[in-house]
Amino acid sequence: MTHATHPQNSHTFNIQTRTPDIYDCLIIGGSFAGLSAALQLARGQRQVLILDAGETRNRFAEASHGFFTLDGVSPAEVRQRALEPLLAYPTVSLRQTRVTAARKSEEGFVLQSDDGQEVKGRTLILATGVADQLPDIPGLKERWGKTVIHCPYCHGYELRGQPIAVLAGSAHSAMQAAMLPDWGPTTYFTQGDFEPDDDLLPVLTRRGVTIERIPIVAIEGEGGGEGDAVSAVRLADGRRIAVGAVYVAPQTQIAQSLVEQLGLATEEAPTGQMISADAMRQTSVPGVFAAGDSAMPMHNATLASASGVMAGVGAHRYLIFNG
Repeated sequence: MTHATHPQNSHTFNIQTRTPDIYDCLIIGGSFAGLSAALQLARGQRQVLILDAGETRNRFAEASHGFFTLDGVSPAEVRQRALEPLLAYPTVSLRQTRVTAARKSEEGFVLQSDDGQEVKGRTLILATGVADQLPDIPGLKERWGKTVIHCPYCHGYELRGQPIAVLAGSAHSAMQAAMLPDWGPTTYFTQGDFEPDDDLLPVLTRRGVTIERIPIVAIEGEGGGEGDAVSAVRLADGRRIAVGAVYVAPQTQIAQSLVEQLGLATEEAPTGQMISADAMRQTSVPGVFAAGDSAMPMHNATLASASGVMAGVGAHRYLIFNG
């Protein structure tokens, strides 16, 4: 499997001149979820530090789609637009660094970053996102986020009307294939491992999905650099099938070391482990909240932002009732 993305992101901005001994909230991750959480706490006049490593999951995509009022804007620009008003709040600061260790303390939580610095917070929000684990198939990784994608709502409209390949990577892939005929003629490649179950098979048939059991061994197209289109998939028996888009549901990986260090409960999600959290996004450890893709079964920018709002409100309520 190829490690295709890393679960964090960033930019460099001014840090507030007065650094508190202990922040009200530390937020790991500065994308849709983390910044949405920070905004709620900022408006509650709480001291917030966002720690961000500069590698967003969506950095491979040229545009973010389906995000209300910002459809078609690049993820980097969405983040920039969010940061400018957020960092105007005097109690919010951002540090570009990677968090390497986390532990509970008497006052709350202590984080250590890769530059050796430690910071303390009364509450902690994990908005680290996930890392996508792509199948090790030639031509796949370099087109990821462009013509090799995972979400039709995010990018399917731009690739509509073209022949679609669904590259199976889990039992969830057959459901993905059932969705996609709304965007174009669809072929489901089982890779010899993921046959549709008895419930989905008639749906795929009714929806006109072709099922191909010979595995894909390469993704082909002109060049191989950024923005290159897909023209065909090559199969193990030598056949080439013309396609204009490849959908894959990659396995996802959470920031496992931080989860283990904090002793957080996890649960199974369709594409991997996720952090367990309640409706207010509090985890199994009081004072620790989780938002975004690492704590949700469905991954979408709007949903990540909404869960960040809940985590920010949840952390603020925790501070109210716990000193």
